[in-house]
Amino acid sequence: MKATTAAVIALLLLSQPLPAEEAPYSPPVRDTFPTRVYWGDTHLHTNLSGDAVFRLGPEAAYRFAKGEQVTSSTGKPAKLSRPLDFIVVADHANNMGAQISRRYSADDETFKRSRLGRLWAEALDELLANPDVNHERLKTGSLWPANRNDVALRHPGFRQAVWDLVTSNADKHNDPGRFTAFVGYEWTSNIAAQHRVVLFREPGETVRQLLPFSSWDGPQPEALWAYLERYESETGGDAIAIPHNSNLTFGRMFAIDDSAGKPFTAEYARTRVKWEPIVEATQIKGDSETHPLISPDDEFADFERWNGWAGKEEGGVIWTGNRVRKRPHELIRYEYVRSALQLGLGQAQTLGVNPFKFGVIGSTDAHTALSATTESNFWGKTMVAEPKSDRATQAYSVLNWEMSASGYAAVWAHENTRESLFDALRRRETYATTGSRITLRVFAGWDFDLDDAHSPTLAKLGYQKGVPMGGDLTQAPKGSKPQFLIAAARDAEGAHLDRIQVVKGWVDATGETRERIYNVAASDNRRIRANRVRPVGSTVDVATATYTNSIGDPELRVVWQDPDFDPRVAAVYYVRVLEIPTPRWTAFDAAFYNVDMPEHIPMVIQERAYSSAIWYTP
Repeated sequence: MKATTAAVIALLLLSQPLPAEEAPYSPPVRDTFPTRVYWGDTHLHTNLSGDAVFRLGPEAAYRFAKGEQVTSSTGKPAKLSRPLDFIVVADHANNMGAQISRRYSADDETFKRSRLGRLWAEALDELLANPDVNHERLKTGSLWPANRNDVALRHPGFRQAVWDLVTSNADKHNDPGRFTAFVGYEWTSNIAAQHRVVLFREPGETVRQLLPFSSWDGPQPEALWAYLERYESETGGDAIAIPHNSNLTFGRMFAIDDSAGKPFTAEYARTRVKWEPIVEATQIKGDSETHPLISPDDEFADFERWNGWAGKEEGGVIWTGNRVRKRPHELIRYEYVRSALQLGLGQAQTLGVNPFKFGVIGSTDAHTALSATTESNFWGKTMVAEPKSDRATQAYSVLNWEMSASGYAAVWAHENTRESLFDALRRRETYATTGSRITLRVFAGWDFDLDDAHSPTLAKLGYQKGVPMGGDLTQAPKGSKPQFLIAAARDAEGAHLDRIQVVKGWVDATGETRERIYNVAASDNRRIRANRVRPVGSTVDVATATYTNSIGDPELRVVWQDPDFDPRVAAVYYVRVLEIPTPRWTAFDAAFYNVDMPEHIPMVIQERAYSSAIWYTP
């Protein structure tokens, strides 16, 4: 082992947190169904990530999520207005702990003489020799290639020391009944950016028995699933993989062939749906619900989409100066959640198993250790995108103005514990929001009454008469049509609601996927005629980044029945809830820093929530 690596391992071991004393936790007497939604972020990076060029580590990430004030990497005070209920610190398995190695080794003579040190110096010389260099690039990880293949960072002793630190930190901050800190990490494959967060149900003592499986260990999703199978077999534990940024995968995330280019088999479909019951549908790098090319009749489809590493301009220049390939339009349908749900129905017809039977959540993918999605309190994707007057327009900022202040995971669980939240993720009783904390209940059944929507025991009736989001309806009673009991309430600190929509997908007799969007409830007593409803309007004052709740409703409830139901045809349904228009983070920046934004930058947004689907099978 190199002297530098040995020293870093020793440093890591000394820096591990002491185990917290186990406080006894007694679950409260509760209903037989979940009565509370818990809010969290399953995708947050700290300075343990190999691409982390910021200062905050896991300790700050947990403290911030719990509602404490921390100092950001750029020296600004940062605090949430409301704490989160759970998070997953999901640092990249590749080069996990590299920042610690860098900080310790940068001035070390042994390091400077090593292969990594020489590569680092050569990369720096090459960078500084470029007359067009922007010094912001020095903060953005331009030197990452110099350390990605360094053997020292793959040394089992180094990796185990870092993994022990990660798991111990999660255990230290996990507080059953009050705050859940899952153990997890990100598996980051460079094959079409098919990234997944790996989330474990168990405490660190169990999880650390196996090192995290990185894309160096296996770059295909199938290899990751085999690792999860091994984890289950060797530890008796449970874990899931959560795909994210399907919108950036060049048609691979929901392709209907495997990594070898072979059509799915029933066994493949069963394996995939076992290990990937949840998909991250929205985050800072764009929204993955749908796309105008998939849903041309959906007036709300063109939302915060970042369809390529260059944003909306496919094939544009990315922040490091490279050019991304243009995405053929026929691949778009294999990148988005809505079309994937429809494709899954087609695969189920062929295989007898639906490989894309997943629920949805939102999360941030923030590389700041700050899980913040409020438009007025958005801390950006990376350190160079933290609040400042020119972050929306600076040339070398990741995403700049196209960053989306999104999203959060909403989980209906019995209690705030690792076990209860994990089990809710497994059964898909979850939904995604783009940052607002909209409360959403969705049930499907065959015999709801219209009055059920206004019952004070709506949830109890929903579970008694139907199935919640993530569930299944089968074998329609003769002459019946599926009914949906839906209740949505605004974020207590946010905007009123515009409308509730049901999105239906199916496969027609020719094998083509189809969709239809139904407006099922509208605020301000607006009438729904021929499935159309007039716009809610807007109260946004862009100049001051303000709005009022003088339009919209604080709550919408409805029992809706599918008027086009065919009991012979399998279908998938999910709910989308829209808020009234509000100022986007770019408007808050413009008002706070007194700057003029270019005309092409959007200043208004309609936040939304997406429920997990409910499937009907004949």
